[in-house]
Amino acid sequence: MSEVSTVRLYLLRAMYLLIAVGLGLNIWPLIISPPTIDANANTVIWSLLGGLALVSLLGLRYPLQMLPVLIFELVWKVIWVVAFAVPMWMGPGLDAYAAETLFATGMGIVLVPLVLPWGYVVRHYIKARSEPWGSVSVRRPAV
Repeated sequence: MSEVSTVRLYLLRAMYLLIAVGLGLNIWPLIISPPTIDANANTVIWSLLGGLALVSLLGLRYPLQMLPVLIFELVWKVIWVVAFAVPMWMGPGLDAYAAETLFATGMGIVLVPLVLPWGYVVRHYIKARSEPWGSVSVRRPAV
């Protein structure tokens, strides 16, 4: 019997697909045909999010192995909201870009925890023994 239900696996796949399609429609046009190429931070953000979209496609096939992608998605969004959106909201207020970004990140902050198999995450990422830090012996094939 599987550690994670079939329904949960489909929910994970749906989340990976949502990320891949959402970023694919919004970010990849900027990568393929950038409005301007300069040394601003947006090019780094576009590259990171474009890579996240591509890696999310692997989650369609390997939903449990790609859980770190969803954990990363949740963590960066929480960091952005706490470190940037809340201070902007409490200070000068959110501009149109920040308000739109807050809505998008808020969706991720709500949806990702709903689909994550928390029992699996705890067993495999928190309670599981870590891999050794020292040298790893490699078994050589018999000749």
